[in-house]
Amino acid sequence: MLYKSTRGGEEVSLKQAVLQGPAKDGGLFVPEKFPHLSWQDWVNLSYKEVAKKVLSLFFDEEWDLTTILNAYDDKFPEEVVKLRKAEAGTILELFHGPTAAFKDMALALLPGFLSQGAAKEGKRVRVLTATSGDTGKAALEGFQDIPGTEIAVFYPHGGVSPVQALQMQTQEGGNVKVYGVHGNFDHAQRGVKEILNDEKLRERMAGKNLIFSSANSINIGRLLPQIVYYVYGYLGMVKNGEIQAREKIHVSVPTGNFGNILAAYYAKQMGLPIDKLIAVSNDNRVLTDFFKQGNYDANRPLILTSSPSMDILISSNLERLLYHLSAEDTALIQKVMRDLKEKGRYNWKLENCGEFISYSFGERECGQWIKKLWEQNILSDPHSALAYGGANKYKEEHRDDRKILIAATASPFKFPQKVLESLGQSAPKDPWAQLTLLEELSGLSMPKPIEELKKKKLLHREVIEPEEMKKAVEYD
Repeated sequence: MLYKSTRGGEEVSLKQAVLQGPAKDGGLFVPEKFPHLSWQDWVNLSYKEVAKKVLSLFFDEEWDLTTILNAYDDKFPEEVVKLRKAEAGTILELFHGPTAAFKDMALALLPGFLSQGAAKEGKRVRVLTATSGDTGKAALEGFQDIPGTEIAVFYPHGGVSPVQALQMQTQEGGNVKVYGVHGNFDHAQRGVKEILNDEKLRERMAGKNLIFSSANSINIGRLLPQIVYYVYGYLGMVKNGEIQAREKIHVSVPTGNFGNILAAYYAKQMGLPIDKLIAVSNDNRVLTDFFKQGNYDANRPLILTSSPSMDILISSNLERLLYHLSAEDTALIQKVMRDLKEKGRYNWKLENCGEFISYSFGERECGQWIKKLWEQNILSDPHSALAYGGANKYKEEHRDDRKILIAATASPFKFPQKVLESLGQSAPKDPWAQLTLLEELSGLSMPKPIEELKKKKLLHREVIEPEEMKKAVEYD
């Protein structure tokens, strides 16, 4: 199968798409067609077994998937993904990996994809990643000391939670670099895209036998593994007797860069019985406004919230969705992306967006959803609580009895202050005191990856300007 640029300039193999990250024309790679899922006989398979079935539809025999998938044995508990029943739907817990966030599900595998791909080319890969909080640590953890790879992560200085910052600043590994960037996630993301699209820089790096790539979901190798957990979640609902096989469900997902919910859309295109896709925003409601009005407008202040992974104004993966919805009209995609770059906005006809429903909630409502879940003995982080709120809102508005699968994307212990305040507690200023209090209140233990941060040294303290990012990655 070939992979096409959303802007029409390239058509490459999966290996090349994974190694390259974005297309040279600035677009994003998408599969030329969606393979069909034959999921009906997979109900009793483990997560790793389901992953192999799904990914084998994209990664042919030149890839050693068995070795790559061993990362789930090395980095995760026996039960990789857990399902929990709540009033508004079934919660898909995706945060039991090494960094306590859903990004682990894909970033545990991406280093294997890049390492194998680079080895076939006889080159080294330097991975560049912008993060709004979770991707950075998950990528650092995945790529640490992987032969043939290096990684540089850029996060908005002051724009991630204290725990998220510590996770990145304490990262060990001889092949890792971490930089705070003055500005917000969009500044960091724009900087990475500009580096990856700099043809002269790519040529200089090629002279050193080095390829630039990305660990963000703009890399198709990062996006494809995210399809797996929606398939597994659906199968789990069948196995638990919540739904009948082939019964349609809705999916509710907290949205930032749009990769997580796009993976659900891809699962639907492959035949998984999904009806509505509920995209939930925080105070940065650019995606909600888009799905309600057809106007994508990034010309607004970025609001820093307690759900920083959603504090994004430029949702890169939306470009992939628009490509599919436009019947692969690359000229149209070029136009709207040019409008976004030059004007900060574009317009879109909403007639073909009917399978998407979107809601947004502010900080007060986020706290209410955290409390609502706690009343059901479920401790939730702010991102997951918003997804739960979206599911609840949809059921309330539409009187729809279909079951809803709700993506829970991070451990509540990554955001202790917001969780404590939502439960009526006065949160101490010290993050470690917050974590201790949350343990006492909930009766739960903080995840080991967070607890171990206490023992680690701060190794990465550098903060740079966005215009310094290119210099930071051009080292020997």
